Amino acid sequence: MSCFPLAPLDSIRPMHPTSVGGVDDMIRLGDLNEAGILRNLMIRYKESIIYTYTGSILVAVNPYQLLPLYTAEQVRLYTNKRLGELPPHVFAIADSCYFNMRRHRRDQCCIISGESGAGKTESTKLILQFLAAASGQHSWIEQQILEANPILEAFGNAKTIRNDNSSRFGKYIDIYFNKNGTIEGARIEQYLLEKSRVCRQASEERNYHIFYCMLMGMNAEEKKILSLRTAAEYNFLTMGNCTSCEGRDDTKEYAHIRSAMKILMFSDNEKWEIMKLLAAVLHLGNLDFEGTETKMRELEDGLIHRSIATREGTVSTPLSLKQAMDSRDAFAKGIYGRMFVWIVDKINNAIYKPPSNNPRNIRRSIGLLDIFGFENFKTNSFEQLCINFANEQLQQFFVKHVFKLEQEEYARENIGWQHIDFSDNQRALDVLACKSLNIIALIEEESHFPKGTDGTLLNKMNQVHSKTNIYLPPKSSHDTQFGIRHFAGVVYYDAKGFLQKNQDTINSDIIKLVERSSNKFLKKIFQGDMETIPNITSNARVITANGSLKVGFFFLHRLLIANVQIFVRFYLPTEFKESFCLHLSPLKLYIIFDRDLCLRQLRYSGMMETIRIRKAGYPIRYTFEEFLDRYRVLLPSRVCFYFKKFFISLYSYFIGQEGDWKIGKTKIFLRDKALNEKAVLIQRVLRGYKHRKTFVKQRKAAVVLQSVWRAYKCRKLYRLGFARLQAQCRSRQLFHRYQKTRAMVVLLQARCRGYLLRQEKCKKLEAVHILQAYTRGMLARRAAAILRKEEAAMRNRIASSPSESMSDQEMVDNIFGFLPSMVGGQEGQAPLGFEDLEGSKSVLEEVDLDEIPIILAQEEEEYDDLEEYSFTKFAIMYFQGSATDTYIRKRLRHPLLYHEDEGDIVWLKRWEPAFDGNSISATLLLCHLPSNAYIQLQEPKPRSRDNEDVFTGEGPMLDKLMTPLEKLHFIVGNAIRRPNIRDEIYCQICKQLSDNGSRTSYIKGWILLSICLGIFPPSERFKKYLLNFIRNGPIGYSAYCVDRLRRTFSNGVRGEPPSWLELQATKTKKPIVVSVTLMDGHNLSVLLDSASTAEEICCYIAQKIGLKDIFGFSIYIALYDKVWSLGGGKEHLLDSISQCEQVVKGQGGKEQHAPWRLYFRKEVFSPWHNCSEDPISTDLIYKQIIRGLKFGEYYCDKVGCKLTCRSDGHEGSIPSYIMGPYCCFLSKTSYLQRRPNQNIVKGEVVDFARFKWPLLFSRFFEVTKFSGPSLARNQFIVAVNWSGISFLDEKEKKLLDLSYPEVVAINTSRADKTFGQTISMSTLRGEEFVLTSANAADISELVVMFLEGLKKRSEYAVALQESGKQVDSTFLNYKKGDLIVLLKDENFASDRGWIKGQNERTGQSGAVSYDAIFILPTLTRPSNEVLTLLSLTPEQRKNIVQNTQKDVVTSEPRVAPYSLKEFSYEHFRSNTKDNLNKALLNKGITKEKLWVSSREPIKQPLLKKLVGDLSLNMLAPILKYMGDYPTRQVRSPLELTDQIFEPAMQTEALRDEVYCQIMKQLTSNHNRYSLESGWQLMWLCCGLFPPSSVLLKPTQRFLESRRREPLANDCLQRIQMVLRMGPRKFPPHKVEVDGIQQTSTQIFHKVHFPNDTEEIFEVASSTRIRDLCQTIAMKLKLTSAEGFSLFLKTPDKVLSLNEGDFFFDSLRQITDWTKKLKKVKEAVHMNVPYTVYFMRKLWFNVAPGRDIQADTIFHYPQELPKYLRGYHRCTKEDAISLAGLILKVKFNNDKSIFPMIPKILKDLVPSDMIKLMSPEEWKKVSHIKYHSGKSADEAKLAFLKIIFRWPTFGCAFFEVKQTSEPNYPDIIMIAISKQGVTLIHPKTKDILATYLFNKIENWSSGGTYFHMTIDSFVKGNRILCETSLVRHLQVLFCTWTHSGCHQMTWLWFI
Repeated sequence: MSCFPLAPLDSIRPMHPTSVGGVDDMIRLGDLNEAGILRNLMIRYKESIIYTYTGSILVAVNPYQLLPLYTAEQVRLYTNKRLGELPPHVFAIADSCYFNMRRHRRDQCCIISGESGAGKTESTKLILQFLAAASGQHSWIEQQILEANPILEAFGNAKTIRNDNSSRFGKYIDIYFNKNGTIEGARIEQYLLEKSRVCRQASEERNYHIFYCMLMGMNAEEKKILSLRTAAEYNFLTMGNCTSCEGRDDTKEYAHIRSAMKILMFSDNEKWEIMKLLAAVLHLGNLDFEGTETKMRELEDGLIHRSIATREGTVSTPLSLKQAMDSRDAFAKGIYGRMFVWIVDKINNAIYKPPSNNPRNIRRSIGLLDIFGFENFKTNSFEQLCINFANEQLQQFFVKHVFKLEQEEYARENIGWQHIDFSDNQRALDVLACKSLNIIALIEEESHFPKGTDGTLLNKMNQVHSKTNIYLPPKSSHDTQFGIRHFAGVVYYDAKGFLQKNQDTINSDIIKLVERSSNKFLKKIFQGDMETIPNITSNARVITANGSLKVGFFFLHRLLIANVQIFVRFYLPTEFKESFCLHLSPLKLYIIFDRDLCLRQLRYSGMMETIRIRKAGYPIRYTFEEFLDRYRVLLPSRVCFYFKKFFISLYSYFIGQEGDWKIGKTKIFLRDKALNEKAVLIQRVLRGYKHRKTFVKQRKAAVVLQSVWRAYKCRKLYRLGFARLQAQCRSRQLFHRYQKTRAMVVLLQARCRGYLLRQEKCKKLEAVHILQAYTRGMLARRAAAILRKEEAAMRNRIASSPSESMSDQEMVDNIFGFLPSMVGGQEGQAPLGFEDLEGSKSVLEEVDLDEIPIILAQEEEEYDDLEEYSFTKFAIMYFQGSATDTYIRKRLRHPLLYHEDEGDIVWLKRWEPAFDGNSISATLLLCHLPSNAYIQLQEPKPRSRDNEDVFTGEGPMLDKLMTPLEKLHFIVGNAIRRPNIRDEIYCQICKQLSDNGSRTSYIKGWILLSICLGIFPPSERFKKYLLNFIRNGPIGYSAYCVDRLRRTFSNGVRGEPPSWLELQATKTKKPIVVSVTLMDGHNLSVLLDSASTAEEICCYIAQKIGLKDIFGFSIYIALYDKVWSLGGGKEHLLDSISQCEQVVKGQGGKEQHAPWRLYFRKEVFSPWHNCSEDPISTDLIYKQIIRGLKFGEYYCDKVGCKLTCRSDGHEGSIPSYIMGPYCCFLSKTSYLQRRPNQNIVKGEVVDFARFKWPLLFSRFFEVTKFSGPSLARNQFIVAVNWSGISFLDEKEKKLLDLSYPEVVAINTSRADKTFGQTISMSTLRGEEFVLTSANAADISELVVMFLEGLKKRSEYAVALQESGKQVDSTFLNYKKGDLIVLLKDENFASDRGWIKGQNERTGQSGAVSYDAIFILPTLTRPSNEVLTLLSLTPEQRKNIVQNTQKDVVTSEPRVAPYSLKEFSYEHFRSNTKDNLNKALLNKGITKEKLWVSSREPIKQPLLKKLVGDLSLNMLAPILKYMGDYPTRQVRSPLELTDQIFEPAMQTEALRDEVYCQIMKQLTSNHNRYSLESGWQLMWLCCGLFPPSSVLLKPTQRFLESRRREPLANDCLQRIQMVLRMGPRKFPPHKVEVDGIQQTSTQIFHKVHFPNDTEEIFEVASSTRIRDLCQTIAMKLKLTSAEGFSLFLKTPDKVLSLNEGDFFFDSLRQITDWTKKLKKVKEAVHMNVPYTVYFMRKLWFNVAPGRDIQADTIFHYPQELPKYLRGYHRCTKEDAISLAGLILKVKFNNDKSIFPMIPKILKDLVPSDMIKLMSPEEWKKVSHIKYHSGKSADEAKLAFLKIIFRWPTFGCAFFEVKQTSEPNYPDIIMIAISKQGVTLIHPKTKDILATYLFNKIENWSSGGTYFHMTIDSFVKGNRILCETSLVRHLQVLFCTWTHSGCHQMTWLWFI
C-alpha cells in the first residue's frame, strides 16, 4: 500500500460528487486530477466494473478473474447501440467499429495497448467473438477465424511471471466484411516471435504452451513413436523450473489445438509433421557434446564444425563447447521460428479470400492490433529492447493522433484553444530509431562487421549517446548493462548476445544438412534458406531481426493511418497476480489495487492529458459541404451561400451558446452534448405527438364502445321482465300442444307402419313365388337344351369323323361367344334428327359373301423367294441376347429387338403375348403397369417428363380395371402411336405361335395376329418374313391373314384400335356388314373390312344405285346429337365406328350397343354443278333438302316454299312442315297453277339451295393463323364451297370472304411441324395468310381442284399487257386490264397458244395469245372491284388495302394498345442508330423505334441508365425463345429463360430492362407464334419480380390495353401477387416453363407422406413452403401445421426446405447445386429426379392422442426407425411390449405370420437388443403381447405413448466423431430436441451432457465439421464434431434457436 504526502490544510477542498461513486466516462469527472482519476478506477474496479470510457477511448483494468460479462446475452445487448448508451464494455467498442464501418464505409482499426499481462490478448479474442456474433451468419469462415487464436496462442504464447498466457509475438488481424456486413475472410500478420524462449527461460517461466500440451495430450503410442517422455526430462522445458501452470489443463488444450487444426484445414500428415519437428526440438535440447563418437555423423559435423568460405575454398573449423551449444540452440530456434511462420501462412490460406475484381463488390475491414506489452524484467535482453521499441512506436502514434494532430487542427482552423501540455516520447524514439547513429542503426551496423562484438557495440553506443538523458551508460567498463529511459520508465538491458540475436542466422553447414534431409516438411519450412546457400560468399546483406521489425512496423504504421483508429488502454492493477487471495470466496475476495503501479501507468500513458483534451475538445467535425448535405432539411432555403453567417445564426438558435460549438475556416466543430441534447428533445416531442395521437384515438373508440354497451345493457334490463313472463306463458302453451300432437303422431305412425309392413310382406311373397317359378323353368329349359346338344353332338360324332377345321371353328366360337350376331349401324335408337329415316327403314337384302363387291387393293407383286425369309432366320439375325424363335411359357425379361427409344422399352415391359389364359386378356400383364398409367383413349400427359409427380391442369385420377376389348385397345393403340414397336409385337406373337403345343393358345395367337394385321403393317425389314410365316400358317387363317395384310399395306395404318364389329368379323373370317342410310330413306348393306375407306364406300354406293356425279357426296356418321362428315377420301370408316364405341363406353354404356348410324349425303357442290346431268344425284340432294326444311336444318323463305310445295305435288294445300310468314303468298303463285316436270322442279330446288345456303354445303376445316393480316380471331374455321372461301368464327360469323378470282396462289408445306402443316394463301389484295392445320393438304387439294376446274370452264380473262396497234383484224386490240370474253371457235386451237376473245370495252373480237391474258377462275362476270385490282400493280394494291384498313381503324371506337413510346422519351437511350451519319438521315432514313418489335438483336440496353454495359443484352435469347431469330444450335426453352432472367435475378437494376425488352417485342408483332411465346415470357416475368415504381404504371397500362390476350389478366394478377409476396430468388423452374408452353397456368404436384401415402396439391409460382405446409395440414385435417416441413429426396440426399422460400425456388436450387457439384457445362441442363415429402421436423407440443391424424400418418412412421436403430434407452419389458405393437401394426389380425417372427426380428426389436433373447423366445413373448383386441391405429397410439415417456422422444439423432473432449469416447451420439443438445454414449446410452440452447453461445459448421461454444466466450467448453450430416445439424440449430438462417440445407440421405 503506497502513501501520498499530506497536503497543507488550506489546500484541502471537498470531494466532487462525481468522485464519490465514480463515473462511466472520466471526462465527466469533477476532480480532474490524478487522484480523482485513480479513485474513479479503484472504486469501479473493486465493484468488478473493469471498463471505463475516456471519450471514445476505452480504459480497462485486468481483474485476473472471469466475470460474467462475456455471454451471448451481452453480445445481443450491445449490438446496434450507440457508444455511451450502455455501461462501458469492450463489446461496445467492437460494435462501434462495426457500426462506423457500415455507416461511414471506412475501414476501422482497434489499437489495443498496455503492459504485459494487462489482458490485451483476451480482449482481442472477445472483439473477434463479438464481430462473429454481430455478423450473425454462423458461417464456417467465422469459426475458422476464431479457431486461429488457440493455434497461435499454443505456438506463440507462454507463461511469464506476470501472465500465464503472455503473447511472445505481435499480431495484426484484418477482418474483411462484404457490403452486407458479413464476415468473408481475414488475414493475420505476425511480428517478432521471441525465438530465444525455445532454448532458455527465466525463473518461474515456461517454454511455449505447445510443448507441454503435446507431452500431456499425446497418447502412449504416439509418444512412443516420437520417443517422448515427461516435460521434466527435457532441458528446453526445465530451465525456468516450472513445467505446469495453475488454471491450465494441457491435456484439454491439446485436444482444442487438434480440433482447431482440423477446422483450419490442417491435414493429418501436416499435424504429424509439426509434432515430429516439435519432438526434434526437444531432443536437440537434450543433446550433450562430449569427446566420444556419435552415430549421427552428419548431425555431429553440422553442430560442432563451421565451414568458412575463403578464396582458396571452404575451410571447416571445429567449434568450442559454447559455440557448439549456440549452434544447437540456433538450429532449434530456426526450426521453431520457421515452423511458426509456416503455420501463420497456413492459417491465412484457410481464412483469407482475395478481393474480387468486380468494382461493385467493395469490402471493408476492421483491424485488431494485439502487440506485446511493455516489459521490464530483472534481466532484459535484445527481445525486450525490440518489444519496448514497438511500444514506443505505438505510444508515439497515440500521442500524435490524440494530442498533436488535434491541437494542430484547432490552430489551423483558428479555433480559440488553450494548449495542453503532454508527455511526448519523441526524444526516446529519436535515440532508438529516428536520428542518425541511433541505437537500432548501431546494432545493424555492428552486426554486419566480421569482427563486431557485443563489447564494440556497447562502446559505440556510449560514445554516441552518453550525453543524452535518454541513454544511460554502464556504470563501469566491465559492466554490460545500459539503460533506456522509455515512456514507461527506465529499463536496463544486458548487451550480451545482442549481435547474435539480431543476426538470427544459422550455420550454412546446418542448412546443407537440412537440404540433405529426408523430411520433406523440414525442407519446406527451410526453403528460403536453402535458396540463399549459393550466395553466402557474396556481399549481399543478410536481413536481421531489427531490419525485418522496422519494415514490418513501417507497413503497419501506413495501415493504421489509413484506417479510423479506436484506442483501448489496458492497465495492471498489481505487479503479480499471485498476490490475490484466490482461496477466498468471490463475495469476500479482497482485490489488491496497487496505486503506485496504476498511477505510473496513468502518467506514462498520458491519461490525464487525454481526459483534458477530450473534455475541452470538439470530437464531431464536418466540412461546410458535408454539414449542408447532412442537415439540409433544417435550412429555410435550398441553398445558402453565406455558410458562416448562416451556421452562426442556426447554431445560436437551435443549439445554444458558442461553447458547445465552434466554426473554423473550413470546418464546423461540435461536442457530443450539443447534438445529443437536441436529439433527445426531438425524440421526446415526436414520441409525445405519436402517443397523444394514439391516446386520442383510443379514447374516442372507448367512448363509442361505452355508449353502445350502456345502451345495450339498458335495453336488456328493460326487456328482461317482460321476456321472462312471455316465455313462461308460451312455454306452457307449447308444452300442452306438443303433448297432444305427439300422442296423435305416435298413433298415426303405428297404424302406417303396420299397413306398410303388411303390404311389403305380400309383395315379397308374390315376388318370391314368381321368381321361383321362372327360375325353375329357366333351369329346366337349360337342362333340356344341354341334353339336346349332347345328343346332337353324339349323333354327329357317330355319323362322321371329327374335322380339325370344325373343331377350330368351335374353339373360335367359344372364344367369341360374348359377341352377338349383329349388323352394324342398327343398334339402339336413331340419333337426334334422324328418327324419320329410322321409321322407314327397309329390310336388308341378303348378300352372298362369296361375291363381295368391295374394292380390293391392287395385287402386289408376288414374292417367289419367300422361302428364304423364314422367321427362324430373322430371329437369328435380329433377336437380342439368347432369345429364340420358339414358344416359351416364361415371361420375357427384355424385348426381342433392339430399341433406341427408352419409352418403347418401358412400354414393352407392360405386356407379353401369353395365350394361356381364358381370353385375349391374357395378352396383357396388368401387374407391371405403373400407378400413373391410366387406361383411357388418351393418356394424360404429365407436365414435366422429368418427374411423374407433376401434372398440368389435371386433378387426381383413379386406376380402373380393363375389359378384354380395352386390353386389345391398349396393345393395338400403342402400336398405332409407336411405329417402332410394331415389329416387336409381331415378333413376340410369331414366337409364341412357333412350336406351341397348346391348341387353345395356338388358336388365340392366330386370332390376335389376324386382328393386328388389319390395323398396322410391319416394317419393310420384317415384311417378307411375316408373309412367309403367315403362308405357312393354318389353312383357315393363312389366306385370310395375307389378304388383311395386303389391304393394310394398300390403305395405310389405322388411326384407332379395333371395334366390336371387327371382332365379329374375326369370328367368321368374313367381311363386316354395315347399314348405310340414304336421304331418300333407303338402306344399303355395305360390306367392309378393317382397311375400308370412305372413298371405297362412296364408290360402292354410287355403283349400287347408279350414281354418276359422285363428287361432293360423303359418308356421315351420327351418334346421339352429334353428326360429322368422314368425307370421300382415305378416312378409315372403322376408325370412326371405334371412336363412337369408346364414347358410349365412356358414358357408361357397352360398345356393342353403340347407337351410331351411317348416312350418305351431299356435302359440297362443285362450282360447275349441273342438276340435269344426273337425275339420281339431283333426287338424293332434293330429298336431303326436303328433310332439312322439315326438321329445321335449312331455313326457307318465300321462293323456297313455293318450289318445295310444287315439287312435292301438293296442289292447293300447304305441307305441315312449311310454316311461316310466307304462307299468304302461296295461293297466288304460278307454281301451284302450272304442272312442270318434277325433275326440273327438283333441279330448281337444288339450285336454289346451292345459291341460298352455300355455307351449309361447305367443307369445313379448323385452322390457326400463323401470320397474315389482322383478324378478329386467330383460331377460326375455313369453309370451302362452290362460291369461294370463308373464314368463320365459332359462332359462324364471317371474318373474311374470298371469291376464287381473288385467290392468286395457294401452297402447302408438307414438312411435319409441332403445330401442324402449313398452307400459304395469297390474295389479289397483296395479303398472304399463313395457316396451320392438320388438314392443310385437304384444303389445298380442294381449292386447287376448284381453281383449275373453273379456269377450264371460265369464259373471262384479263389482259396482262397492251397488245399494241394491230393492223390485221384477225388479232384483237386490247389494253392492259381489259376484260376479255373468251369465245369458242374451232379455228383457234388452244394447243397452239391462241384463243378467240371479245374485248368487253370495245366489243371487238379477235385472236388472243394465251401468254398475254390471265384466265379468271369464275363462271360469271367478275366484279368491278376485282377488275380494278387486276389492273393495278402489286404495290398499288397494297397501298389501297392499307388505306382502307386505316379508315376502318379510325372509324371503329376501339382503343389502340398502349406502348412504351411515351416512356421511352424520358428513360430510353437515344433512338438514333450509331452507324447512321447525317448524310443518311438527310436522305429520309427514319430513326429506329426502340419500343417496337424487331427481328435483330440490339447492341445496347434500352434503358438510358444501363448504356455501356454490353453484358446486359437479353434481347437475343428473347428473340430465340419467340422464334424470331435463327439459331445454329437448338436451345431448350429452359436454357433461354435462364439467359433472360438469371442476370435480372442477380442484379435488381436489370429487371426493368427485361420488362422493357419483352414489351418491345409484344408491340406491333404480327407473327402469332412469336406473340404467343412473348406472352409466355411476360407471364413468367410477372411471377418472378415486379417492375420498379417508375415502370409499374406503364406495365399495367400495357397489360390492361390487351385484355383480349389470354394471359394478360393473369399477368396483372401475378404482378400484384409478386408485389405483395416479394420477388423470387431464382429463374423459373422447368416445371413452370413446360406448363406455360402448354398454355396451362395450373400446376399440380404430388406430395408423399411417411406412411407411404401421397396426395396431389396445386402449387403456384408465388407459393411459399409455409403456405404449402398450411394447405397440406388443412387437407389432412391436422390440428396444426406448426413443426412440420417439406423435404426433397434426391437419389443420394434428403434436402430440408426453408419455410420462407418459394417452392419453385427450392426446386430450382437443386438443379443449380447438382450442376455445380457434377461440374456440368452451362449449356447442359440436367434433370434431377426428386420426391417431395411432408414430415414433422420439430417435435414440440407433441403428445400422443392429441392429434390422431398426425400420430398415424407422421409420428409413428418417423419414430419407428429411430427405435429400431437403437437410439433410445429401452428396457426389456418395453421392448417386448413394443414388439407386439409393431407386429400388430404390420400384420393386423394375420396370425399366420407368427412362425416368421424370427426372420423379421430386425423389424420388431432394436438392433442392440436382439441378442438379449433367442429368436424363439422373442417369438414366444411377441405372441403373448400380440394385442389382439386393438386395431392397427390403436396399436400405433399405444406405441407412441410408451416411447413418449422417454427423454429422447422426438429427438433427431446423429452419430458423430468428436476430438475436442478427451473424457468422451471418440464416437458419440448427439440428440437434438426442444430441451437442447444432449450428448449420449452410443453403447451404454448414458447421457454424457445436456446443453440448453440459451447456453450455447456460438455455433457454426463447414465441410463435415460442426462446432459449438458453450457457457462463455472466454472459458467456455468447445465441442467439435465430424459427420456427413453436418448440414442437417445446422438447419435444426437454425430452426430451434430462431437464428434466421435462410439457406437451403443439404443432407446425406440415411
